Amino acid sequence: MSNSLQRVALVTGSARGLGLAAARRLASEGVRVHVTFRTKTVESAALEREFPGRVHAADLERPEDWRRVAEAVLASEGRLDHLVHAVGEYVRAPLHGTSAADLRRLFSNNVESAFLGIEALRTALRASRGSVVLFACAGVETTRARRQAAAYMAAKSALLVLARSWALEEAPHGVRVNVVAPGVVPHEHASADTLDPALWQHVPMGRPGEPREVADAVAFLCSPASGYMTGTVLEVAGGWLL
Repeated sequence: MSNSLQRVALVTGSARGLGLAAARRLASEGVRVHVTFRTKTVESAALEREFPGRVHAADLERPEDWRRVAEAVLASEGRLDHLVHAVGEYVRAPLHGTSAADLRRLFSNNVESAFLGIEALRTALRASRGSVVLFACAGVETTRARRQAAAYMAAKSALLVLARSWALEEAPHGVRVNVVAPGVVPHEHASADTLDPALWQHVPMGRPGEPREVADAVAFLCSPASGYMTGTVLEVAGGWLL
């Protein structure tokens, strides 16, 4: 069992991309980080070397997998201070090119997985007066129409409503719930449109973001420095969609 004074975090969707960047950033601060993966890949196999004994295979759209991961983390550490939920599939298509199955999958992956996670970990987070960071995307607070990725944005908008409702319900228990909203952040496993240099030219700051910048925002939202923040959307987007 870890030192009772050492913070413990569970970072989901952390086999690669922004979730992995967040896990590494928290670990660099001395947080004892547990990570998850859904599908065994070269990246997931490497996690065990980086986070020995703290890697969990799980399909986080299944409540029984959430319960199993929660039990494993608490059995190992005796506490949980932070949940960073970086799960969220992306589909870029107009609505006339989006199937009902696509819509259901996006809501299940982006919204229901977070709902199940809070359900599984609420008691532990209340005990530590901990924090939750959920991943949305830049522009999630607006309600304008979308020519592309409308179904994805609908799912992230639903997640934001839940996040702020959780923030309101959990505040009396000392639990904070915030949202990080990345803009255009290219990385190895990002969607193809994010990797398009032509898109980067439309970012007001003149460049795309970097995974480390999103990870820094996550670390801030988990830190005492953000201790009076809850129900907040922290955009890491260089002015994208202003």
